[in-house]
Amino acid sequence: MGGVGPGRVAAGEVAWGTPAGRWILAATVLGSGMAFLDSTVVNVALPDIGADLDTGVSGLQWIANGYMITLSALILLSGSLSDRFGRVRLFSLGVAWFAVASALCTVAPDLSWLIAGRVLQGVGGAMLTPGSLAIIQAGFRREDRARAIGAWSGLTGVAAAAGPFVGGWLVDTGSWRLIFLINLPLAVVVLLIAWRFLPESRDEAASDRLDFPGAVLGVVGLAGITYALIESGAARAPVAAVAASALVGVAALAAFLVAELRGAHPMLPLDIFSSVRFSVTNAVTVVVYGALGPLLFLLVIYLQEVRGYSAVAAGASALPITVLMLLLSGRSGKLAERIGPRPQLTVGPLLVAAGMLLLARLGEPEPESAASLADYATGVLPGVLLIGLGLSTAVAPLTATVLAAAPERHAGVASGVNNTLARGAQLMGVAAVPVLAGVTGAGGIASGFGPAMLILAALSALGALLALVLLREPSAPALERSFCDVSGPPMSRCPGSTAGGRSQGRG
Repeated sequence: MGGVGPGRVAAGEVAWGTPAGRWILAATVLGSGMAFLDSTVVNVALPDIGADLDTGVSGLQWIANGYMITLSALILLSGSLSDRFGRVRLFSLGVAWFAVASALCTVAPDLSWLIAGRVLQGVGGAMLTPGSLAIIQAGFRREDRARAIGAWSGLTGVAAAAGPFVGGWLVDTGSWRLIFLINLPLAVVVLLIAWRFLPESRDEAASDRLDFPGAVLGVVGLAGITYALIESGAARAPVAAVAASALVGVAALAAFLVAELRGAHPMLPLDIFSSVRFSVTNAVTVVVYGALGPLLFLLVIYLQEVRGYSAVAAGASALPITVLMLLLSGRSGKLAERIGPRPQLTVGPLLVAAGMLLLARLGEPEPESAASLADYATGVLPGVLLIGLGLSTAVAPLTATVLAAAPERHAGVASGVNNTLARGAQLMGVAAVPVLAGVTGAGGIASGFGPAMLILAALSALGALLALVLLREPSAPALERSFCDVSGPPMSRCPGSTAGGRSQGRG
């Protein structure tokens, strides 16, 4: 799929504003937007899914985390696959795979079936997510790439913002199954555009050897630890199974590190962490996104089950975060370019922590005020606004610092590592925080939401402390035009990058 056929412009020669350029943007925005939509609408539908499939918080954790396990573990490998076999080809395979997995989720008769479908969705998401920006990088002329990536950022930001409304409306007026069904027509449109219009590209110097052992060990490690964390909070936790799963998970992740250290072609070259600035910034990423994932997971459940919000209202409750990031991330990146990333990476997580502390005070609403506009404006909105301001302050300089700290030859790998760590942290946070806060116990979400927010606030504050104490190296180039979806950092170098070759297809 892809190539240079009749009427198709060759990769690297597509100009901004031409029909070929518009087709590339249409396919990549719709494809990645499909994955972004899925990451937001599923959280909105979780209470309805739980009621329909008769599952509690642990089952809902698996619905969220089944997707994240395979997505987190396979993103780096898929970047290597796209380099070798073709970026359009792997992107198209990912879109088709995602659509088939979505169809399986749509007809799921029980929880196990739905979780299996979500795991398969993660495989498709890992293939299509890095491919969308790699196609833009490789397809457009060098002088037009920054503008094209800026357009991609804004349009996918709109998709992320629309997700809660679309998902909530589908749940309220139809069924939670429709949130997966909408992926099918989108996928058909993307595949038709890719087949007819997208120019194929690959790295002719890409290695023939791929790190499949590393990918398998990553999946096993994440799955083992996730199972142990989630099941340990069950009322009658299978102690032996939980302990065995934890041991297998830890052993697999240890073996993963050994494989990456000794492998001839590792998907995660560990020497990239020799930069103190790269390592510290990724540590900040882990704790901040480790707090953000559980927040987005728990907030929509709490608002629906405790405060009586509809699915649309609960989904829209976090919309100010997306809007603020759309409006302010570019300005934040430019500010970091002038003053260095350390102030913003300290202040941003502190603002997020303050917002979570405000949410921790919500408790049980008065019956007459539950689900009202006044309840949202005085109870939920202040905390959400602070979180949005904090993320707008921190995310752009966070990503730019990671990319600037890595050697040029590892530019694509650096963005992939940062994104993988962010998603892996969200995965672990969603698995662990509800257990630690007692959300999975007898009191459920009503009594556990406040303690959960306190834990998340502490995590975010830890990120600020790490930046303040350890981030002492020179400032990094900032992202000039970017939108960072709240589910993870961008999967590409900064707009305007001049990196070529292999880095274009990674991460």
